[in-house]
Amino acid sequence: MTLAELLQYLDRNTAFDILDGPPGDTLTKALADRHGNALAGAIIRGIAEGNHCSGEESTVDRAASITALGPLRLQYMKDDAPVDGFRMLEQIIHAIDGAFNDEALRAKSR
Repeated sequence: MTLAELLQYLDRNTAFDILDGPPGDTLTKALADRHGNALAGAIIRGIAEGNHCSGEESTVDRAASITALGPLRLQYMKDDAPVDGFRMLEQIIHAIDGAFNDEALRAKSR
């Protein structure tokens, strides 16, 4: 799965505005800390960096994507962190699993 495919899946399958324009523009904004939703931008940046992505067509891995969100998740687990941020991270992590599960099921049915 490419980073662009994952971002599109997350945008379609969560209640959050993951995309801030096309996937390439979204990645550029996230990496420059200019995404319209700061937490979504941090999540995208984490996934991209955790997978060593050079662009939107770079391949991403389930484990690397979820592991990359670990530090951000710990930050939002603190007592003084906004609960909405923690909930968003949890839903995104579940959606990442869903994206890779769906991809595996599609591959098996071919």
